[in-house]
Amino acid sequence: MTSTYSVRAIERAMRILMTFDNDHTDRGVTEIAQLTGIHKATVHRILMTLMAGGFLERSPDGERFRLGRRIIELGLGALGRLDLRRIALPYMRQLVERFQETCDLGLFDRGRVLYVEVIHSGRSLSVAPLVGRRLPAYCSASGKAMLAFQPPDVIEEILHEPMRQFTENTIASPARLREELERIRERGYAFDNGELEAAIRAVAAPILNVDGYADAAVGLVGPASRLTIEAMTAMAPALVETAQAIAGQMPVRFTV
Repeated sequence: MTSTYSVRAIERAMRILMTFDNDHTDRGVTEIAQLTGIHKATVHRILMTLMAGGFLERSPDGERFRLGRRIIELGLGALGRLDLRRIALPYMRQLVERFQETCDLGLFDRGRVLYVEVIHSGRSLSVAPLVGRRLPAYCSASGKAMLAFQPPDVIEEILHEPMRQFTENTIASPARLREELERIRERGYAFDNGELEAAIRAVAAPILNVDGYADAAVGLVGPASRLTIEAMTAMAPALVETAQAIAGQMPVRFTV
């Protein structure tokens, strides 16, 4: 923690809370101690304190811990204060009404997409990310749309990280991803051609901040049977126009 003043117990509690994510929703005392470098007995005391405050709760097995309702309440409260979300909602509803597909709004968060709003299409066959979920940027439409418009050092850092091959369409090669990002910059939007899940496709456009970088993206997502490349290409101009309209109403940079 790089700060001129910090409270050690709070600093440790924050480190413990940060060990929980979408891939590791439940953690044990020993596991947390190993990840944070904090003594096991100290970890246990902090976990008990966080649980008493509602920030953590016991997992069903009674042996592990997971994030509690208080964390969720705080997170939803923060989302509700985001100007971006408030401004984007009317535009997202228009997209859903026009194309009858689910619309999502994501923020760029350290090489991942943090979904902060989702409006469902209401169709019987539909797919959507969960609000609060984080997905890798390199294999999602919103993620690639934002990644293409990041500072060069950010792009290079992500290109040097391991990229998992989720499906046969996942772009897991740094060279291929560089080419893909260049195409996205040229046309102004990105596709997810079944790269995270083979049966799901998406198209997204970046919402650029005052510096010309993408802090957010708006996308349409649906089953691959409906969202063909031709269908997504037809949707793309409306997404680009929507992203530009949202950006035009943002007074300042809007980062996570």
